[in-house]
This record gives sequence, C-alpha cells and structure tokens, in this order.
Amino acid sequence: MIQLKDIHKSFGTLEVLKGIDLTINKGEVVSIVGPSGAGKTTLLQILGTLDRPDSGRVLFDGIDVAQYKEKQLSAFRNQHIGFVFQFHQLLPEFTAVENVMMPALISGASMSDARSRAMEMLDYLHLTDRATHKPSELSGGEKQRVAVARALVNRPQVILADEPSGSLDTQNKEELHQLFFDLRRELGQTFIIVTHDEQLALTTDRTIRLRDGRVVSSEI
Repeated sequence: MIQLKDIHKSFGTLEVLKGIDLTINKGEVVSIVGPSGAGKTTLLQILGTLDRPDSGRVLFDGIDVAQYKEKQLSAFRNQHIGFVFQFHQLLPEFTAVENVMMPALISGASMSDARSRAMEMLDYLHLTDRATHKPSELSGGEKQRVAVARALVNRPQVILADEPSGSLDTQNKEELHQLFFDLRRELGQTFIIVTHDEQLALTTDRTIRLRDGRVVSSEI
C-alpha cells in the first residue's frame, strides 16, 4: 500500500534520514520506535506528505505522491490520511463536533453533511453527549478521542499518530491503544504510530526500529 524508496532528508548540514526503504501493508498496525533524534517524526511527516524528501520516492498504491503539486498534495492528504498528535491540537474556540467537522468542510462537504459525518464519528467513539463541549470542558482522554474522530471523519485509508498517548494517564492510554485495534478491525484503517511506549510497540503487528536515520529492524 505505502512504499518508501531510498528516502533521504536533511535540515541544513544535518542528515536526518539516510536512505529509508519501507513498505506498509494495507490494514497493518505498525509502530515506529527509536531514540530521540533517530528521525521518527521526520519519517512520519514524509509518510503523511507534510514534508517532502530531498530524494527518494513516496508511493501510495504505486503512485509517487512526492511528485504532486502542493494543491494536489493537500487534496490527497485530506482525503487519504488522518492525523492524531500527542496534544490533540483541537481548536479551543470550537466545540467537539465543530473540530471533527473541519476536515470534511475542507474537502468540500456541505455544513449539514459535515455535521452528520462528525456526529456519526462521535457516536461511534461514545462522545455524543460531549459534542457541544469545547476542549477546555473535556478530559484528556475525551480530547484524544475527539482528535481520533477528526482523523476519521473523511474515512481515510491511513491514520498517522505521533506519540498519541504520550500525554495520557495509564487507563486512558490503554483505552486509546485498544481503540486503534478496534478501528482497524471494524473500519479497515492502516495505522502507523510513532511511540516511545514499548508496551504499545509490542502489541502492534510490526515494530520498525530507527537509529541514526536508518531502519535497523522491522520486527513482527
């Protein structure tokens, strides 16, 4: 489904990724682990088309999306990729349902369709009664589930998560991890998760270990 071929990325004189070759299969839950500075977040940004490699190819179903123009790439990202971040990045002035609606509105959905799809996702994640609450009125676990709903509202093929449970307590962390597997089973999404949590990494289908900008192992 996703292939990275000989990906290199530098920032100034610092070479962060040094020839990454990687294949992610449809429906996999994959973790990416490694020490700080290994290149995990840079790799995730390139997988998510938020950044471009200096050289190499980024293939989605055989199409090299790294060659897309910015407008085309933005539309591709909106339709095919969802993002979950460590600190949820919800807009504080909007309610939960309004936050979830955003990607649908960006894709061109009508206000009524976007709201309907957002409420469907909130209901699926047992957040219907929190739909009109703003982020400041939600618990940490609820904020992250709203962020997951936002990532899912356009039914993307791939969900990319960057330390998604890093700010959660143990119970909410375990519930979020289980949610990823439930979503894969029920909705068929592929999950790529950057994490320092070895417990989470051990539960994923495959663990990709980075060190000094290179893949050093890809364990099942």
